[in-house]
Amino acid sequence: MADCYTDLEKAVVVLVENFYKYVSKHSLVKNKISKSSFRKMLQKELNHMLTDTGNRKAADKLIQNLDANHDGRISFDEYWTLIGGITGPIANLIRQQEQQSSS
Repeated sequence: MADCYTDLEKAVVVLVENFYKYVSKHSLVKNKISKSSFRKMLQKELNHMLTDTGNRKAADKLIQNLDANHDGRISFDEYWTLIGGITGPIANLIRQQEQQSSS
C-alpha cells in the first residue's frame, strides 16, 4: 500500500481487501462470500463489534437480512450494507463521548 494514502484511504483499502479475503477462490460465483465464509469472517473480524458472532442462527439471520437478492451469498454491495450498519452506531457513540468530554 502506498505510504501517501491518508488514514481514511487506508481504511477503505482494508475494508475492500477484507471482503476479498473471504471470497472463495474455488467458487463458481465470483465476488461473493459464501454463508460459511461469511460466518468465519464475522467470528474472526467482527467479534468485538457484533454480538453472537459465534452463534450460527444469529449469523444466518444476519446473512438473510443482508442478502438482498436472496441468492444465499453476500455480494460486495451487501457487505457494504453491513459496514454501514456497524459504523452508524459507532459514530453515535463517538459523538456522545465527545459531547461528554467537552461538557
